[in-house]
Amino acid sequence: MKILKTAYISCFYLLLFFLTGYAFTAKAQEVYPPEGSILILPQNTHYQVVNGDTIYMVELPNIQVTRKRKRYPERPLTLQERREMWRLIRDVKKTLPIAKELSQTLIETYEYLDKLPTDKARNKHLKLLEGVLKEQYEPQMRNLTLRQGKLLIKLVARQTNQSSYKIVDAFFGGWKAFWWNSFANMFGASLKTEYNPKYNKEDALTERIIRLVEAHRL
Repeated sequence: MKILKTAYISCFYLLLFFLTGYAFTAKAQEVYPPEGSILILPQNTHYQVVNGDTIYMVELPNIQVTRKRKRYPERPLTLQERREMWRLIRDVKKTLPIAKELSQTLIETYEYLDKLPTDKARNKHLKLLEGVLKEQYEPQMRNLTLRQGKLLIKLVARQTNQSSYKIVDAFFGGWKAFWWNSFANMFGASLKTEYNPKYNKEDALTERIIRLVEAHRL
């Protein structure tokens, strides 16, 4: 089990570097956003270049208004269901901050690399970034269970609005995406995992917990 967990952590650490470094590969460096273009950034964040100025736009989250629940008799949760619920709450509280940090790191690095004059300077910064990421996130990854690692993949998809597989495929090519996904499959994970609270009951419950955590109600 220790070998299994170590291998899974190594795989997931490399995925973290992909997620934070994918925007700075050759494909992303070919052309900076041309005049009038819009680049979609994680979690409903955009920027548009107008007359040489970068204008940032953030979509504020919608406020959900729900009907008062009717007092239908409900089956009480079993002991196992209650344990699963509290385990998910614990896992969300542990992994959500990491997913948000990764999203913010991506945005900040976009801004920093935009100021660097050459590809050589950007590549040099990427090498430094890899060391920083390893130092910053490896201790956190080693404290995650396999279950929490899978949830973190989902929450990263939530923050970036796309699956990890699509990110790796778009910026590192289909072969690397296939290889890393196959490697993740060996440990019961998938880089193709998406986050869809509208149609997935498990994701809907996760999203409800996230909203409560963000509102400081859990």
